[in-house]
Amino acid sequence: MENLWNADLNEKLHILADAAKYDVACTSSGVNRKNGKQGTGNTLSCGICHSFAADGRCISLLKILLTNDCCYDCVYCVNRKTNDVPRATFTPEEVCTLTMGFYRRNYIEGLFLSSAVYRNPSYTMELIYETVRRLREIYGFRGYIHVKAIPGADAELIEKTGFLVDRMSCNLELPTSEGLRKLAPNKPRAQLVKPMRQIQNGIFRSKQEVAVYRHAPRFVPAGQSTQMIVGATGESDYQIMSVSEALYDKFQMKRVFYSAYVGINEDSRLPSVRTAPPLLREHRLYQADWLLRFYGFKAAELLSERHPNFNILLDPKCDWAVRHLEYFPVEVMTADYYSLLRVPGLGVNSAKRICRSRRFGRLQFDDLKKMGVVLKRAMYFITCQGKTYMPIKMQESFITTNLLGLKEHLPSDVVRSGETYRQLNLFDDFHLSAPVEETDRYQVLTGQI
Repeated sequence: MENLWNADLNEKLHILADAAKYDVACTSSGVNRKNGKQGTGNTLSCGICHSFAADGRCISLLKILLTNDCCYDCVYCVNRKTNDVPRATFTPEEVCTLTMGFYRRNYIEGLFLSSAVYRNPSYTMELIYETVRRLREIYGFRGYIHVKAIPGADAELIEKTGFLVDRMSCNLELPTSEGLRKLAPNKPRAQLVKPMRQIQNGIFRSKQEVAVYRHAPRFVPAGQSTQMIVGATGESDYQIMSVSEALYDKFQMKRVFYSAYVGINEDSRLPSVRTAPPLLREHRLYQADWLLRFYGFKAAELLSERHPNFNILLDPKCDWAVRHLEYFPVEVMTADYYSLLRVPGLGVNSAKRICRSRRFGRLQFDDLKKMGVVLKRAMYFITCQGKTYMPIKMQESFITTNLLGLKEHLPSDVVRSGETYRQLNLFDDFHLSAPVEETDRYQVLTGQI
């Protein structure tokens, strides 16, 4: 379809804001950018304000594409060049006009600017650079800016852009090289990883320079992030979490975002468009991601080749705990900080409070509750001065059944999708593909198991 270069600005905004809704890699700023007497706006490390889109996803910025006119034909993408969809392209000046107009009305506190690959990667990256240059230098905009680094673009353009923005991201798109070869042949894995490495090295050099010269320009001060599509290809949760762990370890990513695949294009290489987006799976991946980043877990602890996918009925931390009862119960008066972190119902803050408070006296279960410990989960895995909260059988089946009865609160988008819990059946098996043996079935019915 023809590119609407001369279309009304409102019409372009409608097309390109709607096209950006599939990109979930936006987050709070995590950076301080002070304002002088001549600038407009500022960015605080406490984060920018958040709002929510109609599909329930968190948005905190004016989130648009520079263009949805793409030269690539990625199978899963709504903007693939063979799709018959309305096309439009903003000029750099139009993006500046929209950003400043929305900011002055207090609708936004920053800009998330992504783009399809228009003509070629370097041409697209040059348009993005010119947009943020005008915002910073002509309009004096000091608010948060997050842009996409276009894989394959000239490295000098990415570097110049990095000194003007707060965060950059380069989407990994799909978890494995095989998936990319199948669905996005124009995006080889090496091409996607190259700008990630450049941004990582640029951040490291910038920190060294700032340590010596306090007023040296800062390169991507809020760090970089990436995004993976979940459900378009057949990777297991174990593969996805292993990739995420490698990204955090090798590229010092601030965030890895997971986007449940939304069926848009009918293609034999993709799930049917009638398949519901795997929102609950996305939710479990985010929970596991949190465990990797803040709780000291490794992907190989949460999952394995024998157990490659998360239990949809239990959150990853509870699922790990009930499968590793040999580590429990944990005595809250003597356990180290990292052992406490592994207890379901204990978070980072409550574990720190326990470690601080127990130096001054003996803790009771009522004290733990006041510290934010969720006892209805934690009581199966802790003792307080050698005592349990109530008589408990340290058996996987007993604890699992009771945890399922708590009816975990799910995000609203998962609830709306119609995915709900069901009570655990004794014959269900979430960790093995082999069928239940008749002898086991008989022993269950006769009370021998």
